[in-house]
Amino acid sequence: MAKVNCWEFKQCGRQPGGEKVAEFGVCPAAVEKRLDDVNHGQAAGRCCWALTGTLCGGKVQGSFAMKLGNCLKCTFFTTVRQEEGTNYAASTQILKILHDGGR
Repeated sequence: MAKVNCWEFKQCGRQPGGEKVAEFGVCPAAVEKRLDDVNHGQAAGRCCWALTGTLCGGKVQGSFAMKLGNCLKCTFFTTVRQEEGTNYAASTQILKILHDGGR
């Protein structure tokens, strides 16, 4: 099975050209190029939990610290961790990439 990005898994419609862009805007996970290929995703499509402004439960989410509890229970999050196994890039690694400006 091919690894999918969050917008494909959740079918949120916030990827560029998606049906929910007019209502909610383009999701930062779909355009965050510094995280391209992290956990084998496009942009931040397989590490969305580390970004502010992603959509969950029909609402745009806040900061990493505010949303992490919900993300840890998310089926997409657990799927990525399971699929990546020992190659999983943890939140600390992802935040470091963002802080340092890329890889």
